[in-house]
Amino acid sequence: MSTTEIEKREFQAEVREILDIVIHSLYTDKEIFVRELISNASDALEKMRLKQLADGDVFEADLPLEINISTDETARTITIADHGIGMTREELAENLGTIAHSGTKAFLQAMKESSGAGADVIGQFGVGFYSSFMVAERVEVYTHSANPEGEHLKWASDGGGEYTMEEADGQQRGCRIVVHLKEGQEEFTTAHRVKEIVERYSNFVGFPVNLNGERVNTVEAVWLKSKSDVTEEEYEAFYQFVGHAMDAPRYTMHFSADAPLTINALLFVPGENMERFGMGPQPAGVALYCRKVLIDQHPEGLLPEWLRFLRGVIDSEDLPLNISRESMQDSALVRKLNGVLTKRFVKFLAKQGKDAPEDYMEFYKRFGRFLKEGIVASPEHQEALAGLLRFQSTMAEGEALTSLDEYVDRMKEGQEEIYYLVGDSKAALEKGPFVEAFQARGLEVALFVEQVDDYVLQSMREFKGKKLVSADRAGIELEDVPTEGESLSPEDTDRLVEWLNTTLGDRVERVDAGKRLVSHPVVALIPQDAPNAQLRAMMEAMGQPALEMKARLEINPRHELVKQLNRLRGGHEELAGAVARQLADNALLAAGLGTSEADAAANMNGLLSRLLGEIGK
Repeated sequence: MSTTEIEKREFQAEVREILDIVIHSLYTDKEIFVRELISNASDALEKMRLKQLADGDVFEADLPLEINISTDETARTITIADHGIGMTREELAENLGTIAHSGTKAFLQAMKESSGAGADVIGQFGVGFYSSFMVAERVEVYTHSANPEGEHLKWASDGGGEYTMEEADGQQRGCRIVVHLKEGQEEFTTAHRVKEIVERYSNFVGFPVNLNGERVNTVEAVWLKSKSDVTEEEYEAFYQFVGHAMDAPRYTMHFSADAPLTINALLFVPGENMERFGMGPQPAGVALYCRKVLIDQHPEGLLPEWLRFLRGVIDSEDLPLNISRESMQDSALVRKLNGVLTKRFVKFLAKQGKDAPEDYMEFYKRFGRFLKEGIVASPEHQEALAGLLRFQSTMAEGEALTSLDEYVDRMKEGQEEIYYLVGDSKAALEKGPFVEAFQARGLEVALFVEQVDDYVLQSMREFKGKKLVSADRAGIELEDVPTEGESLSPEDTDRLVEWLNTTLGDRVERVDAGKRLVSHPVVALIPQDAPNAQLRAMMEAMGQPALEMKARLEINPRHELVKQLNRLRGGHEELAGAVARQLADNALLAAGLGTSEADAAANMNGLLSRLLGEIGK
């Protein structure tokens, strides 16, 4: 066939339908065509590289394996060329004129169901080339196959029902695609706009990508290299690139896996948690790639929300084409990736906590709240995350922190509960009435000092088979221990308890005598299934109504104040009642229930006035 002959052919029916949808539907993501054409060029270059390894007899063997993009604002064109495998006349007709596989109908259905929601379905079934017609009034493909005897060819179409093929002398090996842009699509002729698209989607393609003679993809796909081949400086530079950061990463986790999925991942923990400074929830910073091509900058569901602080890249070759170019939502494969990656990262943190505890503590101070969020949001990872918690304890000196694993190791033989308290500070909790019963029996109490901790701990329920129990709860059975000081007689104790139940019936559920207290006269105990003060405060802050709840009061019949109260009610019952109510208010206040501090202070002042008045008589 001479160069003057032009062969006209009609598109396959399915192709015509695809082109009609592409051209006449409104897509917001038209830039996707650049990614698709670069991906096709990269595939062609890879095939060329394999062919050169197997067979050195190729057309123009010395041409570099690279992708060259050029823009022309005057001509309103963008050209994407490669020195890849190229195509023969038959391959042009087969690859660009037909869609010879069974997925076509599924693709068309996906396109129709997308209702113009986005061009992400483009490329889903190997039809990425047609995405160029979203912006093109005409597309020309110039090619020469790697076969030295191949033809110099030109393929062209305006996206209508037919295309043409003809000889066009002077073609280099590979493909050169010239996209003649429609009016209104001139943005794709400006170098800075095209560079932005290349850097976003195709920055890590395995071949040089040059834009108007200047290489764009200068950052290497570090995640595909062996860890032994990457320096700390390279990790830091890559973190700063993908994380748009200026600092150094606090942690770097680089791993590859073949089962149950093929994964190459490079994840970074930033040096600082910006949410601590009131920046608000940060967007997810781990991008999803497939064979070094960006699939989604912020993939929904790839990692749980509580890992939003991570930065980095995840590349999985297991993403099939019907996943890799479309929305990632509701994908079983993505859910599997989520589980594998989360489990791997939590295990990584556990190792850091064991191997370098001081460094881990610096991480925990900044990012611990994310782990607590994960305990509530991800029950499947709850126990592993619980092992990452750090807290103060009645057996840890000063401000030192410990872990649940260490608590379990220190538990007394036969102990089946992990006791904890939540409050404002370690000092306040240790001065309160709840700790002393456990200390007297050599039992450790874990001390948590963030408001969210009670909600987190109540969601856990247990750790390694040991039930978590708040030390301020009623119904805790503790073994008897020798007590100091003479107690009220059983008879006097029973009569005092009966009188207190009558006197304080409007304030508390009931009053009991107990052996829990050592140095305090009275304690208010919260019912087992009731939220404590911290959780109640959270609920009220969220606009939820306060729960109606009465605490149980337990008195210490060995305490001098209780014995004095018993004597006082014999001759001054009204005054004794005022003292009893003040003791109850103090206990409720210590438990975060009932009377406010201002009311308790006012009542105390009134009581002191009455007592001083009695003394002055």
